[in-house]
Amino acid sequence: MLFNSLIFLLFAAVFYALWLGPFRHRSPLFRQGVLVVFSLVFYGWWKWAYIGLILASGLIDYTAALAMKRWPASRRWALFASILGNLGILAAFKYAGFLAENLDLLGKSIGQDWGVQGALPSLLDTLPVGISFYTFQSMSYTIDVYRGRLEPTRNIVGFFAYLSLFPQLVAGPIVRASNLLPQVLLLPSPRPEQVREGFILVLSGFVKKVVLADQLAPYVETAFAGGSTTGSPLYWWLVTMMFAVQIYGDFSGYTDIARGLGKWMGFDFDVNFNHPYLARSLRDFWRRWHISLSTWFRDYVYIPLGGSRRGVLWGIGAMAITMVVSGLWHGAAWTFVAWGAIHALVLAVERLGALERRLPPVLVRSYTLLAVLFAWVMFRAESMAQAQGICARMLGLGAEQTPWGHPIFGLFPLSVLLVFVAWEVAVARQWHRPLFRDRLLPWTLAVFALMAVFLRGPSAQFIYFQF
Repeated sequence: MLFNSLIFLLFAAVFYALWLGPFRHRSPLFRQGVLVVFSLVFYGWWKWAYIGLILASGLIDYTAALAMKRWPASRRWALFASILGNLGILAAFKYAGFLAENLDLLGKSIGQDWGVQGALPSLLDTLPVGISFYTFQSMSYTIDVYRGRLEPTRNIVGFFAYLSLFPQLVAGPIVRASNLLPQVLLLPSPRPEQVREGFILVLSGFVKKVVLADQLAPYVETAFAGGSTTGSPLYWWLVTMMFAVQIYGDFSGYTDIARGLGKWMGFDFDVNFNHPYLARSLRDFWRRWHISLSTWFRDYVYIPLGGSRRGVLWGIGAMAITMVVSGLWHGAAWTFVAWGAIHALVLAVERLGALERRLPPVLVRSYTLLAVLFAWVMFRAESMAQAQGICARMLGLGAEQTPWGHPIFGLFPLSVLLVFVAWEVAVARQWHRPLFRDRLLPWTLAVFALMAVFLRGPSAQFIYFQF
């Protein structure tokens, strides 16, 4: 069920009418059950069979956490069972095809036809929506219980209300159990300021998605269609800039809507984006982009690997592993591995050269933006061959002239880019704040609503649903 669809608007209208109306004063257990039912309907709208995967992940972690409490001496085995079960399900649906494809390629290189891909069951042909998000959210529960940061709950209904909560179920933010589970068990009523903030987040999220991302999407899709690599350096830099704005508008728009819907329930989700293209370094970029995922990998991968405690070189190795794993989390393809590797390489150079201290701020911001844009090619390309070809064109190697009459140079797409840049500059200088004060806020929200209705682009699925 897409946020930007009529069926979701009907779904949300029914849910909030009941949640804030007749169900408001019912028992917590009843309301938690309502959350589970509505959330599973929301998720099952794509394919009902995949509801079983959420239930399986949840039962594994619910049971493992109680086992840690009941048998503390064996809690490592319980944690191992939780991680193995969750990652096993994730690997089967997300990485089995990728592994089989590469095994078959390896076989062909030595003259063998192993037929591994053909042996995979058809059930694994389709990736369940949002499986990477709810798997990581579920795992955070058992890991935090193991570390003593959270007491396991016996309330299985409340636990599944936390795990399946529909606003952020399929594309984040990844909310830690230690933050969200206590809120779900208590079920606080939304405060007036939460309702106000919810309207701002939902409407601004829709503007980011349907006006910013969806208007630029056709230009980006046309450029990358069919593995194309033809074009001039300026053409591909513009395409990459448009994709950078598209994915930011698409993903941060979803997050804003999710956070706003959560606030109308009385829940507070952490900020997931903080104007990442204003970053002062690549390290700063990762403090601002998909914050819930980057902090998840920091706490559950980078730090357990030793982090920087064992010296600079060890820290760089741990960081490189973390970034490559992060790339694989995004997708089972070598392009995503290359995307993570590019970020790891620039982060390593940045750390070894202490570039944040030694270079003027304008140069640091410039190389950060160029590195992010260059890496986005790997993220968006349909294949490694296409990514390599586009990167070569961007560097002026084998480039072909693009006619000035090409749609990518048109007034409309360039205007969308300029509006985005102007807004980010306004945010950097705090010029936008008066728009959200009490006197102007109703007018700001009215403008947002009109933009979302009359300036929307062709409806498209959220990019991160594929992860």
